[in-house]
Order: sequence, then C-alpha cells, then structure tokens
Amino acid sequence: MQQLGPSGHIDTYSRDNLPPADQWPLIDLSGFDYPDWINVGAELTDHMVERGFGDRNALIGNGRARTYKELADWTNRLAHALVEVYGVKPGNRILIRSANNPAMVACWLAATKAGAVVVNTMPMLRAGELAAIVDKAEISHALCDTRLMDELVAAAKGSRFLKTVVGFDGTANHDAELDRAALTMPVRFDAVRTGRDDVALLGFTSGSTGEPKATMHFHRDILIIADGYAREVLGVTPEDVFVGSPPLAFTFGLGGMAVFPLRFGASAVLLENASPPSMIEIIQKHRATICFTAPTAYRVMLRAMDEGADLSSLRAAISAGETLPGPVYEEWMAKTGKPMLDGIGSTEMLHIFITNRFDDSHPACTGRPVGGYRAKIVGDDGQDLPRGEMGRLAVVGPTGCRYLADARQRDYVLDGWNLTGDTFVQDEDGRFHFAARSDDIILSSGYNIAGPDVEAALLAHADVAECAVIGAPDPDRGQIVQAHVVLAEGVAPDQATIERLQRHVRDTIAPYKYPRSVVFHTSLPKTQTGKIQRFRLRE
Repeated sequence: MQQLGPSGHIDTYSRDNLPPADQWPLIDLSGFDYPDWINVGAELTDHMVERGFGDRNALIGNGRARTYKELADWTNRLAHALVEVYGVKPGNRILIRSANNPAMVACWLAATKAGAVVVNTMPMLRAGELAAIVDKAEISHALCDTRLMDELVAAAKGSRFLKTVVGFDGTANHDAELDRAALTMPVRFDAVRTGRDDVALLGFTSGSTGEPKATMHFHRDILIIADGYAREVLGVTPEDVFVGSPPLAFTFGLGGMAVFPLRFGASAVLLENASPPSMIEIIQKHRATICFTAPTAYRVMLRAMDEGADLSSLRAAISAGETLPGPVYEEWMAKTGKPMLDGIGSTEMLHIFITNRFDDSHPACTGRPVGGYRAKIVGDDGQDLPRGEMGRLAVVGPTGCRYLADARQRDYVLDGWNLTGDTFVQDEDGRFHFAARSDDIILSSGYNIAGPDVEAALLAHADVAECAVIGAPDPDRGQIVQAHVVLAEGVAPDQATIERLQRHVRDTIAPYKYPRSVVFHTSLPKTQTGKIQRFRLRE
C-alpha cells in the first residue's frame, strides 16, 4: 500500500474504510505526478477557464450548449448551495440519480468541488437497489432529477443515513429546488482543498453474489484515466466532439462522456436516450469525432451508412462493454477506412487499461496495455502462464481495485495484481485476446447483470417454485438473460406466464435485467449437495 497523502475530508468515512494495507493492489504512479492538494471538479472547470477555454462549448444537451465559463459558473453556484443551504461537509457521500444530461454532470462537478464523495446511479434502479447503495456507502445527501424522484424517495423512507433528498431540473429550464437555491449564489467558489489521495468517487458494481460492491477512486485516479488512455490512445484535442451511449453512472461513461472531453477543452453531446438512431442523428448534426458505444450500436450504424447516413466526421469509434466481433470490426474498417478501437476496462480499475491503437489494431483482439499498465495471464494458482495459453487476466498500473469495506477485496487482488474476472489469451506478439467472463456475470449490450439479482426477483413471484438464471448467446446483444424456471403447481407453462414473469422482474429491479428468454422445466439439474448446476443449463 502506498503512503497516502494529506486529506481535506472532515467526514473520514471513506478513508477509514479503505482496504487493509496488505490487500491493496500494486500502484505504479510513474509519469502521473500531481500536487498533494487537487480537486478534480475545479480542474475540469475553473482551471480550464483560466487556461483560455472559457468561450468554447463544454456540454451540449437538452436543446442548448454551455461554454466552459457557463459550466464553471453553474457548478460554483450549485456548490455554494450544497454547502450553505444543505450542509454538505467534505467527505460526505452524495448520491446523484439522473439520465445523461448536462445537469447531471454539473451536479457531479459541484459536489466534487464541495469535497463530497459522489455516487452516480442509474436512472433505472428501483427503490430496493438504491436503498442497498445508500446503506453500503452511508449516503447522507441525494440529488435527483425531479422526473425520477419516486424510487429515491421510497428508498429514503426509513433510511438511517439518507436524510436530504433534493430535486434538480434535468431539462434546460433550471426550475427545481436545487436550481432555485443556487440561483442567487455567487459564481465564484473556492473548491474544497482535497488531497489527491482523497476518495472522490464511489463506483458501484454488482458481483456474482448480487450484493453491491463500491469501488473507491481518488481525485488523482480521475485525472490519470484522462492523462493516460485519453491522451495516449485517443489523442484528444479541443476540436473533438464526444458522443456515446454509456450511462454517466458507469465509470466507463463518466470517463468517456465527461472527464475526457473536459480535461482537454473538447465538447460532449449528452443524450438522455442514446439509442443508435439518436446517436446517428447527433453525430451528423454536431460532426462528432469520438464515439463510445457497444458493438450492438455499431451494427445499426453500419446499416445506416448503407442507407446514406454520413458518419465520416468520426475519427475514433471506441467499443467496450462486450466483445467486439471480428466481422463488425472488419466491416467498419471497410466502410470508413478507420479501425474500431476495442478495449477492456473495469469499474475496479476505473476505465480502459488494455486497448487497440489506431496504428496497431486487429479484429477479435483487445490489444496491448495502456501506458503505465502491465498485464499477464495467470492460472488458478496465480502462477504465470505461457503465451498462447488461456487463463485469468491480471493487471497492475496507476489505478487499482479498492473496495469499500468488502471482504471480496481478497478475491480481486492477488499478490498485488488485479484479477478482473476475465479469461484471456496473450499471443506471441504480446497482444491480448478475450475468451470469456470468468464468473457468472451476464454481459448484455454493455450492461453487467448479476444473475442472482434476477433470480431473487423471479423467486419473489408466487408462480415460481425454483429458478436459475444464465447468460445465453445472442448475436445482437452478446448475451441475453435467460431464466430457467420450475413453476408452482397448477401454473400453466405458456406465453402468458412468460410475459407475467418478465413484467414482474421489470417492475422489481432495473428493467434491463429482465429475462428476454424464459425456459420452463419440471426440475433443475443439481449436485448431490443441492447446488444448481448452471453449466448444464448452459450446455
């Protein structure tokens, strides 16, 4: 474990709950030298204005553009309101609930300036899922798009921790409680003096047990992913315009749609509904140059190009979230003359750490480590495997896994190396090739879905006696959630029952987790000790 620098947090909960020193990953900060005191919220706004970017567009969304000066002023007013009206103290955890829009980014930056530790959440999460996050991170404040308040208010009822829920206007009208509180505040705010090693962000990820895990990221980590991957691999310039589909609640989306453009004076176009047709329209309208999305969307874009869509402004098409099939890469290359950049990252590592490059890109290949990272393939015993042999991917670099008070830290970090839960092969030339997920996470259209979450929802329905959930191959989504169900006595195994169960799951947990395929059984295969044999269902 590295010696931590000074802290500006009054509420020390996050630092107090870092993993024990002997469970930390190796961290190599070579080439990433930041001062002891740094606040990433100020770095991405006020400091960009000081550097001369004030009149350039920073964020575009919901019908209007905002310059860097407007974004700095807006976030400073919000930060004043958080501190002076709502009593936010440095180190408090603040949950933000919103779709992708400029107001969500502004709330994240403002809370960061106020010294808070931010937890960005998906708009599709239900009350029970939000309550689990609130309890895990002991969240005291929540900022929510007023269009999405119901589930959060339900989660706050009876919570020991969440006492302040404030609505903001996610549209361009700025007419909600938080907006009104900020309206009369000064446009200058002295950002809290946070340490580079103070936790700035908690990224939640569902493990195979379904119990939420919070990954802890410092102020320096957020800058590292920009000064590493975005600078080295993408070569971001102020002329770039970013567009993409990943939710800002995912660290992949926050990096690609907020951190990367703002770090280099570029622009981001944010879409609440980032469907492929919407993205195609935005790429053409704003002449977007960098796109982050999953292979599913790129397939739609390829068909749209056949029908006359002009996507020639794109200089970088980044694919992550699921495996990039070779044929999609090859067709994109044939139609655009530019390689598609496949990459792998994880919430634990914050962003992409292995990737193809513009000048070193191959189909069905994830590429080489980003500068500062090292990767290798190991066996189940943790020993290095020779080139060409399939095994577990292990990686170290300037970022690494730090779970918030979680025994699963020992599973992710082995002898200082981060084990991502992916099975890979390294070829003789040193490039890495994805083989499969090593656990029971279902990867569908870029979403990580824990099978036990879906099983719990299904088992709550009176029609279900037993069930097991697996990922089934799907040509468009990579995988889909497939539920294998034993029905209660007297329930008909028909289409009406399938639709009833699907509707129940959508109403109980995030809708993207519902089983798109339901298979009925009279019994499920089990071991002698009663464990369901999911591998037999996959077969």
